[in-house]
Amino acid sequence: MSYSLDDLKTLMARLRDPDTGCPWDARQTFASIVPHTLEEAYEVADAIEREDYPHLEDELGDLLFQVIFYSQIGQETQHFDFDSVVDNLVRKLIRRHPHVFPEGTLASRIDPHNRPGEDWIKQSWERIKAEERSLKPAPDSAEPAGRLDAIARTLPAMARAEKLQKRAARHGFDWPDIGPVFDKLHEEIDELKEAWQVASNGSGERDALEDELGDVMFVCVNLARFMEVNPEHALKRTNHKFEARFRAIEAKLLAQGRDMDSETLETLDAIWQSVEGVERQR
Repeated sequence: MSYSLDDLKTLMARLRDPDTGCPWDARQTFASIVPHTLEEAYEVADAIEREDYPHLEDELGDLLFQVIFYSQIGQETQHFDFDSVVDNLVRKLIRRHPHVFPEGTLASRIDPHNRPGEDWIKQSWERIKAEERSLKPAPDSAEPAGRLDAIARTLPAMARAEKLQKRAARHGFDWPDIGPVFDKLHEEIDELKEAWQVASNGSGERDALEDELGDVMFVCVNLARFMEVNPEHALKRTNHKFEARFRAIEAKLLAQGRDMDSETLETLDAIWQSVEGVERQR
């Protein structure tokens, strides 16, 4: 016997039953589930990065459960249900892919000998998304709708910085080439040094120091964008490199019967240099 999506929806409704369900599941809200959703998404990404496909199957199930969970709460609060979520998704994807569904229906087909080019597809995608944003109801705010709207504030800061920069660049607010970005990085580093000197003397505010450090990081994301490098992936590579080398130091000292906490920084740095490249062996 194999369970279906309908079975999963039934299971979720049973879990949420206030009389016979699970007390933990029954008291959850949209907001309380968010941390679990983020955790599950990262676990999916981790399984993919490790190419652990049996584990990926399990993690994808956990992520799907989050969607079912939100949909059940949406049904209970009469906002939406799973079927309306699916219907909205299919309609949106058909609308955003006129190069696949030329008549705006799921059954329509494109002529494979007359397919539009990549540039047309990209421009069409951006145009349609811009139209969708313009049709969304304005938030409860005195501020008028802006071109940076709909970029989620809950995104990791680095990912959101990249999206903000790309959106602004599409409207002409961008450096002409990578040269001025390097100049800006040097400028921001100098300002960070100055802020640190003031803060370390006890006469500066920590907020100012944080602002300057954020400016440096924001420019680094700009550099990555011009270089067509994913900044998150770049930092992940460095994290992996650092972890691999640090573990190599630990292993080397352990093999010699030495305690890392008792070694001098000069000794540790010398071993660090000696294990360079160990990350490429893993």
